[in-house]
Amino acid sequence: MSDDDRPRLLVAKGAFEAMGGAERDLIRVLPQINGLFAVTMATIQPSTELEKACSDNGIPLICPESKWELSTDPISVILDTGRGTASRAWSSCVGLEEAMATSVAMHLVSGDGSLPILDHVPPSLRVHLHLLEPHRGLYEETLHRRVDGSPRRNLALTKAALSRARSRDGSLIESLKSREGSIVSGNSNFSAQRAKEVYGIEAGVLWPCVDSQEFPAESSDDPESPYPGEDEYVVTVGRASFAKGTWEAVSVLSGTGLSLAHVGGGDEGSIEMLRSHAESMGVKLWFAPRLTSPELVSLMRGARAMIGLAHNESFGLTPIESFSVGTPALFVDEGGFRDTIVDGENGRLIARGDVEEWHSALEQASDQKTREEWASRGRARISELDLSPDAHARRIWDLLIH
Repeated sequence: MSDDDRPRLLVAKGAFEAMGGAERDLIRVLPQINGLFAVTMATIQPSTELEKACSDNGIPLICPESKWELSTDPISVILDTGRGTASRAWSSCVGLEEAMATSVAMHLVSGDGSLPILDHVPPSLRVHLHLLEPHRGLYEETLHRRVDGSPRRNLALTKAALSRARSRDGSLIESLKSREGSIVSGNSNFSAQRAKEVYGIEAGVLWPCVDSQEFPAESSDDPESPYPGEDEYVVTVGRASFAKGTWEAVSVLSGTGLSLAHVGGGDEGSIEMLRSHAESMGVKLWFAPRLTSPELVSLMRGARAMIGLAHNESFGLTPIESFSVGTPALFVDEGGFRDTIVDGENGRLIARGDVEEWHSALEQASDQKTREEWASRGRARISELDLSPDAHARRIWDLLIH
């Protein structure tokens, strides 16, 4: 499709600096979306990875002069100051009003700072919201616990204190629901269910994707593994937190002789708590620096398994990335992991507290025949769900262009 024939699409997401799964997934699919639409990208907090992707693909990038930052101190959270500062940051973006006026629709990906752009969207612009999950800090307790699960403060008081923020979040969603032609998609059956429970929204499902070139089956182009030891290890991915189940990932390895490579960083307090916990459990713990995709692939390929004990993960990219690379995927039997893993066929889904079964699964993952069977069936699952970047872009086209 030539440039002149492509309908214009505004793609927007509030924050990219965290460069977690949501950010990586959107950057991964931008070139394919831009093949169908003439894309303009807008954000109030760009990352170097986003800037490079836009530059490489000729995608205009709209952002404010100064990056928006979300204040996370308790008073700011209670007063919901991020709602106002994000809205003002969006309003300061030169070129955003013109992009909205000339686009056939906006593809908005949820996350910190995303929804306040709705304050500035004209009624005539159709909006598709990719609602990865309802705001977890407002509707769940997981983000209000330390990495070991202990409450940061009284949870009942925390819930009461956040009533204003919940109300304002709900009003933004209501403003979206009332817009003619608006569409909402979760990123899994689980997240679509959560959208219904929290917001009363009937959401479809727009799967994330995995790029087999970024996560190749063959190891011929892998760089040297960043893992510094010679011992056997497993990998877990995600910012060190209670929500990501990092503490439990250490716990289930106790007595296995396996080390844990943690990718995703975390705040200093959580890291120190995890170091002490790992020492008490007799588990060697290595925190990876920020890794490129090839480095991550090399680390994954050398692992006994990828493990994940995240609490109610909305989708979870790590299982499908594991399938693509061919590393066994052992994950907790919760949330979006159930959409991609078929227990015993392409990986394992294991009850959170069943340490004996976790140890058994880790033993299974050491068997070469099992590894090969799971990898083959895992890649078949990717094909079955059609989790390619091209398919993701095509689904956005089908949603917005009738």
